[in-house]
Amino acid sequence: MDAQRAQQICSSTEMKNVMYNGQAVYIEHVDQGSGQATVHPLDNPNSKQSVSVNELTEQ
Repeated sequence: MDAQRAQQICSSTEMKNVMYNGQAVYIEHVDQGSGQATVHPLDNPNSKQSVSVNELTEQ
């Protein structure tokens, strides 16, 4: 996924299916300049991590 699409998903009020390493995640924030996104697993909102948007896939 590219940073622009990740930002669109992050800003949307509609829930999208996004995966990171085979796990469903929620995108909290996108830094388009660095291409990084802050995400957390849907089943564990306290487990935030910063990942490359290139590693995110939309289902």
